[in-house]
Amino acid sequence: MRPLEGMTVVSLEQAVAAPFATRQLADLGARVIKVERPGAGDFARGYDETVRGMSSHFVWLNRSKESLALDLKSEHGRNVLEHLVARADVFVQNLAPGAAERLGFGAFQLRQRHPRLVHCSISGYGEGGPYTDKKAYDLLVQCESGLVSITGTEETPAKVGIAVADIAAGMYAYTGVLTALLRRERSGEGATVEVSMLEALAEWMGFPMYFTLYGGTQPDRSGASHAAIAPYGPFEASDGVVFLGIQNEREWAAFCQRVLERPAMVSDERFATNSRRVASAAALREVIEGIFRAVPSEEVLRRLEAAGIANARLRDVVGLIDHPQLAARDRWREVDSPVGTLRTLLPPARLDADEPVMGPIPTPGQHTAAILRELGLDDGDGERS
Repeated sequence: MRPLEGMTVVSLEQAVAAPFATRQLADLGARVIKVERPGAGDFARGYDETVRGMSSHFVWLNRSKESLALDLKSEHGRNVLEHLVARADVFVQNLAPGAAERLGFGAFQLRQRHPRLVHCSISGYGEGGPYTDKKAYDLLVQCESGLVSITGTEETPAKVGIAVADIAAGMYAYTGVLTALLRRERSGEGATVEVSMLEALAEWMGFPMYFTLYGGTQPDRSGASHAAIAPYGPFEASDGVVFLGIQNEREWAAFCQRVLERPAMVSDERFATNSRRVASAAALREVIEGIFRAVPSEEVLRRLEAAGIANARLRDVVGLIDHPQLAARDRWREVDSPVGTLRTLLPPARLDADEPVMGPIPTPGQHTAAILRELGLDDGDGERS
């Protein structure tokens, strides 16, 4: 029996954050009913057409779900949703601020009617305060959280290349729902879970926040290097770039002795502690690359590995897809979809002896008729006689 088998999740979801949370609940065996607009459905279906005509975002976020098409502006649509929620364990929504309440499906409204329900809302900035109604796309929240100010090169700030604010909010919604379900098992009471993209990303900004709060200045943008650790990041070898990271003085000594083959550097006053190495980062890079540029990258990586120094090659996305570690650990599976069988990765957290659910990706409204029959409702005006 899978961990969430027997649980039903109803989700008014769109874009990334809520679909990411509910897909992970589906991975664990929950029945996830995705409520979409009639016709085009979730607008993330139209982000691109690269997966044989389907959106790459949608394929990633929506396997194993049932799609129910409802016009929630109609009495019939709201009636169907109310019947569904009455049978559900979890309700998730990431509509525009106030939209769920106007429809009658806000947390206070639903939990008054269904005390055991776990109600989860995801928003850009949270309820209350001057930003409550502000539009919140991933890039904009990255900016408001300070993330863009510390990401990029010295000359140019940059956003993170994935939807990190959405992903952070989706992860906290997922774990918040799991926590609420665990508490319900003990107390019998449902819960209201609220997650904002800004607050989720602010949590992930912990290092630069404390660095700034108590250091007086924020970390410099340092590209792929580190503002507070050295040596750390990319270094040029004779035929390419290698990445490495030194975490402590024991590793620094091993790096000097076995990788650079310059044991006297261990006691060089400029580099004697991490703080001094950070302050002398330009001089340190000059010394390291002066040695590495005479050595092929494979030899540098061999020395780093032999010395127990963390290191990596710079892979592109194709390199990730073909990564030997993913293949060796049998992480790839296949899921069905309207455009045929597609490859997908297993979720990162996996319980022993449990194979995650890897169900099909639905078409818009694919399960509407079956769900209405299950509820004893017709397709237009309410309950059947």
